[in-house]
Amino acid sequence: MMRPRASVLFALAFVAGGGAAYLTYHLIQNPTGGTVRAPGESVDLVHVAVAARDLPVGHLLATEDLEMVPWPAHWVPTGSVQTADALVGRGLITPVSRHEPMLHGKMAPEGLGAGLATLIPEGMRAMAVRVDDVVGVAGFVVPGTRVDVLVTLQEGSGNPTNQPLAQVILQNVEVLASGQSIERDLRNEPHATTVVTLLVSPHDGERLGLAATHGRILLILRNALDQDTVETSGARIASLTGTPAPTRVGVAPRAPQPPPPLQVEVYRGFERSQATLLPGGGES
Repeated sequence: MMRPRASVLFALAFVAGGGAAYLTYHLIQNPTGGTVRAPGESVDLVHVAVAARDLPVGHLLATEDLEMVPWPAHWVPTGSVQTADALVGRGLITPVSRHEPMLHGKMAPEGLGAGLATLIPEGMRAMAVRVDDVVGVAGFVVPGTRVDVLVTLQEGSGNPTNQPLAQVILQNVEVLASGQSIERDLRNEPHATTVVTLLVSPHDGERLGLAATHGRILLILRNALDQDTVETSGARIASLTGTPAPTRVGVAPRAPQPPPPLQVEVYRGFERSQATLLPGGGES
């Protein structure tokens, strides 16, 4: 009695397994849900331009940077280019990895060339500031990252609090470029200085320039997914210890001194005497 039931279960399992295998093959051969092609049936192909090697931002495309590879016609990426000659001389606005399709959205418009200028959107400006390795978050500030700009001011330098002050002046600023330049100090000795180029509006560029002139700039690395703006009131020396800020006490003005008593001589007939007149008008 048990053998027929076992045979039926075995047959059902075989059919289910075959159906699963067929569906898996169907998805592998046709993941987009189009017409299933039989094994050995030809697939329509077109040639698409891809990167022949890893290409950085701002690179000016040349013939040796591109390859033409066959691509299934119904899977061609939107914005792809099917002629390598149409790409030569255009600048990249995003990095491209090897064998990645070259899309129009990854390149600057024709005629703009390459370099940093192609990365600046309309209405924005690129501004370079000098920082050291510590200020530059120890090398983690690279193109594409987002930072907040903090300025520290000492006493004076237009600081209204007359105390050392730290204040975030710009938030969520994109880094366009980061590198080192060789400069000479007052003793004419060369030393390396890190230069970070930030994407700012003209108004923020004015604030950044003023901060760089009168204070010290520090960059605060932030999560690129964090788009919130945080209002801060700045930090002062008193906020580090929790004690109230010292009050500058000036010298109190001295009270006016009363005039000295006035000595007068008094004559009564032939008698002569002296009297002292007090400031209030009394006599002693």
